[in-house]
Amino acid sequence: MNAEFYMIIPVIAGSLLDGIIGDPYSLPHPIRLFGSLISFFERHLNKGKYRKMKGAFMALLLISGVFLFFTFLIKASKQVDLIYYVVSSVFFFYGLSSRSLLDEAWKVEKKLLDNDLPGAREQLSWIVGRDTAHLSASQIRIATLETLSENLSDGVVAPLFYYGVAGIPGMMTYKMINTLDSMVGYKNERYKSFGFVSAKSDDLANLIPARLTALLMIIVSGSMKGIRFIYTYGSAHASPNSGYPESALAGILDCKFGGPNVYHGIVVEKPFIGRNSRELTHKDFLRACNVNIKVSVISVFLLIFCFWLENL
Repeated sequence: MNAEFYMIIPVIAGSLLDGIIGDPYSLPHPIRLFGSLISFFERHLNKGKYRKMKGAFMALLLISGVFLFFTFLIKASKQVDLIYYVVSSVFFFYGLSSRSLLDEAWKVEKKLLDNDLPGAREQLSWIVGRDTAHLSASQIRIATLETLSENLSDGVVAPLFYYGVAGIPGMMTYKMINTLDSMVGYKNERYKSFGFVSAKSDDLANLIPARLTALLMIIVSGSMKGIRFIYTYGSAHASPNSGYPESALAGILDCKFGGPNVYHGIVVEKPFIGRNSRELTHKDFLRACNVNIKVSVISVFLLIFCFWLENL
């Protein structure tokens, strides 16, 4: 079989699985295992002296361990083509989270449409790091849209990018880096030192994907204002990467993102993205979902095209 099919078939099969079934809670998931491993090391190492060194040890051990494990797994599975395709397709599916991201955002939006503010706050708490107990309906929708844009990079474009760079090992290694950041990459008293290397690893891993995501968002929407927002606000964000997709979506919708939010009881000041403090609507939510779907589909096709072109 042609070499490109070894990379393309898992992309097609895994993407279809993600689009059809998303991320059912009943299925075992490697990301949950990643989270358990991180929790184990955090409980045992994040105390006493030398926390930054201990956190660096954890991050390097888990990142390199995941890469080596999946490199061995994929190499071993290639002894039988069918086994390789099944294994690669399943882990590609696990590495992609396009459908689950939209599903979780829709759960929040449905609560807002039903005027269930407490339910919307509770549902939002599953997909954002900020405290949601006192958010207004407008703040909830803003948080949902910010999450849609940021996680379009983290959950779709970046995993696809690293699959293109290093196959399943690259994709799953990125997922470990991203999980480390989401669990210990906070700049609070508990994690500032211990999660330093994890946070910096995530910043580095997302440098290209975040900017590529913003570019694709502009292409699928045709928004000139989005381009201006990326130029004006992309690098002004506290994160070196999150500001780019968030700025793109704020420009596409001509709205205002950012500002202060509470994380684990601490107020974190974030720069505003945009100046139009208008009330966001259900129509804005639908438009943001449409952008996410288009970027996801185009990203998959671009990845397939690159593999095909490489083997001409």
